[in-house]
Amino acid sequence: MSEMKIGMVGLDTSHVTGFADCFNLPEHRFHLPGARIAKAFPGGSALFSLSRSRVGQFTSELRGKYGVGIAGSIEELAGLDAYFLESVDGAQHLEQFRQLAEFGKPVFVDKPLACSYADAKAIFELAREKGIPLMTASSMRFAAGVGDVLPAGAAVFAAEGFGPLAFLPDYRDYFWYGIHTAEIVYRYLGRGCEEVRSISGSGIELVTGRWKDGRIGQIIGNSVGSGNFGVLLVTGEGHRVSVQNADIPYMFPMAAAILEFFRSGVSPVDPAESLEIIAFLEAASRSRASGGKTVTLSEL
Repeated sequence: MSEMKIGMVGLDTSHVTGFADCFNLPEHRFHLPGARIAKAFPGGSALFSLSRSRVGQFTSELRGKYGVGIAGSIEELAGLDAYFLESVDGAQHLEQFRQLAEFGKPVFVDKPLACSYADAKAIFELAREKGIPLMTASSMRFAAGVGDVLPAGAAVFAAEGFGPLAFLPDYRDYFWYGIHTAEIVYRYLGRGCEEVRSISGSGIELVTGRWKDGRIGQIIGNSVGSGNFGVLLVTGEGHRVSVQNADIPYMFPMAAAILEFFRSGVSPVDPAESLEIIAFLEAASRSRASGGKTVTLSEL
């Protein structure tokens, strides 16, 4: 099997070097053979300060340390086998995906898929129209100690994802880091959330969702210094609590899942579930803006 050549858009997040470790460094402990990031377009967002401050650094690293060719536009990435859409500003994803969709190859869109439910729907609709295999996920869905506590399909009556949740002045509230804890909850409950309510405390954000079958999903985010991600599950056999295993790089399990997706064209995450996660965050954001009123997903 010939080596898969991967393109990348958006060099303004630490995820790009995490993926490059896995694909471009054969000597790396967690190297994944059979694919290589061949070319990348730096991109960058004029509207998001963390993008502006980091794109130069990560572009230099990918060029120098990882041997990635740097393109002057997304169009220059045509002809590769698959694509990472990594731009840290999720508000850019719809327009950038429109360009990548013209290549007709699988695309992984990093978190968050979008910064609004409307944009997320438009991305999935475009993928269906163009026949583009599409995968999106947070690394926490796959991270050791968080995403592997119970097998898929295990009976879970309630799930809580917890971890850091910083708010930034130029990014939409829960869409920055709330995506991680929301993805943890959906990893164990799947889709079916009916309504969401948000409560803000002193350095704490609590978002509670009620599923149509009565199950409860909850995220607790903090900005008080606790940096561990973890999960609490309520099952018929008792409570299960687990935190992220720091001995295994959090990007590696997801990188392995993405490589299989690039090869098969089949996402390991149900697209309808991925879209509902963005709906969950949209409802949480609207609830927070209204002072904690309950928001139903059907009204989005």
